[in-house]
Amino acid sequence: MDCLALAGMIRSFQGHTPSLHPTAWVAPSADVLGKVTIGEESSIWFQCVLRGDVNTITIGKHVNIQDMTLVHVARDLFPVTIGDYVSIGHHATIHGCVLKDHSFVGMGAMLMDDVEIGEWSFVGAGSLVPPGKKIPPGVLIMGSPAKIIRDITDKDREIITRTANNYAKYKENYRTEGIGGTSLS
Repeated sequence: MDCLALAGMIRSFQGHTPSLHPTAWVAPSADVLGKVTIGEESSIWFQCVLRGDVNTITIGKHVNIQDMTLVHVARDLFPVTIGDYVSIGHHATIHGCVLKDHSFVGMGAMLMDDVEIGEWSFVGAGSLVPPGKKIPPGVLIMGSPAKIIRDITDKDREIITRTANNYAKYKENYRTEGIGGTSLS
């Protein structure tokens, strides 16, 4: 297979061009389209799709959106807003929702339209957060549908902080190797 067929795209859609901070990083197999803003030191990993085609996607600073995650919006109703220092695990689905600063979404979790995850809240791997659910700050939620399990601990806060900081470093290793970047295709 031609290597170019596997290359990711950062592209305009219907007159809207993604805006990426110069320190942001996008993996070569990720697709970023339309009304998307990516903040400083944020990273979008391999095979992610960020589709700002019918509404906006706004990503804060030091955010990491890990491999195979889908971020999409709902037309005229629910944009996606991701705060600062947010980590989103591999293969998650983020659809038309708000993730506040220092929140964490585990691998394979699904967040539906009009969901709000509070600051320092932790969504367990594989959880389904149904439409309209508002999660308060500082809690661990898990399950399908997701329910509050407990308040987060100091160890949870350390994991959230460490993950965001580690991914900011990881992206620099890839940038140094000449892999990925912020170029418009």
